[in-house]
Amino acid sequence: MNDLLFDFTVDKTTKTVFVDREFAAGLSLVWDAFTKQEILDQWWAPKPWSSKTKVMNFEPGGRRFYAMVSPEGQEHWSIQKYTSISPKTNFKFLNTFADENENPELPGSEWDLNFNEENGKTKVSVTIYNESLERMEKMIEMGFNEGFKMTMNNLENLLATLSKSKKT
Repeated sequence: MNDLLFDFTVDKTTKTVFVDREFAAGLSLVWDAFTKQEILDQWWAPKPWSSKTKVMNFEPGGRRFYAMVSPEGQEHWSIQKYTSISPKTNFKFLNTFADENENPELPGSEWDLNFNEENGKTKVSVTIYNESLERMEKMIEMGFNEGFKMTMNNLENLLATLSKSKKT
């Protein structure tokens, strides 16, 4: 495999998930992968599922409304409401599951993503605070741990492809 950092910790006492993941790609490319709809939809779902964004407005107060789509066409919708953005270093959003009409299913979770480049690698640190332990346990039961790890691996593969195409 590679020597890229990948830590995944679930702390039920604080209702928080911590993920640290390194990517062999520059900061600008990794930032774009998390903040541009056309790149996000290529990796933001564990295979064989796919991601389909209906609305994305990446700015404080903006939102992303998207679905994880199963191979059979089943859709699981979510809303991400961006609460703060510090370009290429950090962004935060509130995440809630929703129906196809964008009605949120509360409670949700608060995501805090930090980006840091060192020696040609970009580290993304994600903190996911859940408003309720029940919601966190439901996420874990739904396979969030495995799914998020698969999703991060999708991103790693996509970044490798995008990095190569930038060089040629």
